[in-house]
Amino acid sequence: MANTENEMSFLDHLEALRWHLVRSILSIVVFAILAFIFKEFIFTNIIIAPKTPDFFTNRTLCSFGTWLGIRALCINADPFQLININMAGQFTTHIMVSMIVGLILSFPYLVFEMWRFIGPALYAKEQQYARGAVFYISLLFILGVLFAYYVIIPLSVHFLGSYQVSAEVTNQINLMSYIQTVSAISLAVGLIFELPVLIFFLTKIGLVTPEFLRKYRRHALVIVLAMSAIITPPDVFSQILVAFPLMFLYEIGIRLSRRVIRKEQMGTQAAV
Repeated sequence: MANTENEMSFLDHLEALRWHLVRSILSIVVFAILAFIFKEFIFTNIIIAPKTPDFFTNRTLCSFGTWLGIRALCINADPFQLININMAGQFTTHIMVSMIVGLILSFPYLVFEMWRFIGPALYAKEQQYARGAVFYISLLFILGVLFAYYVIIPLSVHFLGSYQVSAEVTNQINLMSYIQTVSAISLAVGLIFELPVLIFFLTKIGLVTPEFLRKYRRHALVIVLAMSAIITPPDVFSQILVAFPLMFLYEIGIRLSRRVIRKEQMGTQAAV
């Protein structure tokens, strides 16, 4: 049963929520400060790296392409130049990137704080599910960010950075534009990788079933493609790259949903 000892008033809940939020914000600020201090490493080795030929994905694809005799696989071989056109552009970009890095690095702790707030109100069995959810939510988010960073971003940067409407037009990309593209893709893919967790909880509250998910699999594919088109640059290749893992996660969600239903049925039968 739920934890009913030392029941809290509404104001006590607000006070508890306030401290959870304070600790969460502090964790973001701490990581953001660290990212701000180590700006050379963050920008040169992480943020800007996907547009260089020496980046892991670019180097691996080029080696594979050389072995196959396909020169087109050598992406980002001629990196474009990043420019800054605003007086405070580099400083504001530095602050923005530091906050984004702080948010990504503190994400597991943010999920943990959320669980600490809602955990006491849950039943003992629900608390077991919630503990597992903290780990899986964090893991899926990190996997999504890594997938975006090592797969989607290098290909998107290559496509958008080398695309030309005329040979007379030279690509000199604004630093802020580049940062916004990289950060938006990373955060968006990290969040949509939470699909199995979303399906799990929707099944727990009775909104979806395995049969429902299987029946509307084709509709889900259309939605996934639409989401891929929103979070990726306007090239079909990047959209397909996002759609494949999302459909894989959707299939995992179906199996999770089936497992939840089976356990609930077994629990009902045992109770009878």
